[in-house]
Amino acid sequence: MLPIRKYLPHDVPSWIDPTQEAFFLTINGKRRNVNQFANPKNWEAILESIAFRENRGDWHWNLILAMPDHLHGIVFFPQHFEMRKMIEEWKRWLARQCKFEWQDGFFEHRLRSEESAQEKAIYIRMNPNRAGLIDVSESWPYQRD
Repeated sequence: MLPIRKYLPHDVPSWIDPTQEAFFLTINGKRRNVNQFANPKNWEAILESIAFRENRGDWHWNLILAMPDHLHGIVFFPQHFEMRKMIEEWKRWLARQCKFEWQDGFFEHRLRSEESAQEKAIYIRMNPNRAGLIDVSESWPYQRD
């Protein structure tokens, strides 16, 4: 008999200062191999919506990169945040404005050290190269540091 997968909350434990915590996020489009995100118009909408929420104090994206069918990022949230709620509201807004289709939920990994954050940043930046979308010498236009 296979084990039953239980719900894992996205909330930060109460003993951790969330303003000092960085998270590696992956947010997937509903249909794989369909380019929803890595084009100029949609990338601009993503950046504008992130900047609006940054100015409002919801979060700070240290790095965001759009692949054709998913987004990767390193993000900090302010104290007293609800990551799941913020990401879901943002996805809902982009779905209405840009007709994006999202998979349910998202993947998050708490980065516990500067070394871990640097490793994830390298992983994110190399994603277009690993996917064969650019050569090593090229820069990917759908990323913001």
